[in-house]
Amino acid sequence: MEKNALKPFSVRWLTRTALLLAVTLVFQMFGFPQMVTGPAVNAMLMISGIYVGPLGGIIIGLLTPWIAFMRGTLAPPLAPMIPFIMLGNAVIVILWVLFRVLIKNVYIGSIAGMVIGAVAKFLILSTAVRLIVSVPPPIAQAMQIPQLYTALLGGVIALVVDRLISVAFRNYNED
Repeated sequence: MEKNALKPFSVRWLTRTALLLAVTLVFQMFGFPQMVTGPAVNAMLMISGIYVGPLGGIIIGLLTPWIAFMRGTLAPPLAPMIPFIMLGNAVIVILWVLFRVLIKNVYIGSIAGMVIGAVAKFLILSTAVRLIVSVPPPIAQAMQIPQLYTALLGGVIALVVDRLISVAFRNYNED
């Protein structure tokens, strides 16, 4: 378990998970293009994995596509992709946290988890649009290589944010 993660279903865990979900949804609701929203959401999934553990990150990753669809920020032609987006989100969180825990150097583990998680999410989504679901060509394109880029960029953002939070709290605790 991550050093900063909380015990699942405690009041603190529920509160943090709800706050992280709310921040993630705010990024989705702005209506920015995929190359802005995607990295922000992926970063929030990974940050959630750090601060509320894999279960919290997975829950956020399962809820965000449904909520975005219900609110109209996820276009109706993407509806058949929702289960695969949910799966991709869960897999990226699991691999991110797993490699951070398995590899003793947190930065090497983070980079490994980020890259392997991003590739896995990309493979899930691109395989879905190629072999399983039928979506319009622009949707199919958006579910392929851009997903790899947004997941990798989200991982970089998550690394930077985690580092900034660690430094801020280290300095705060020294006062």
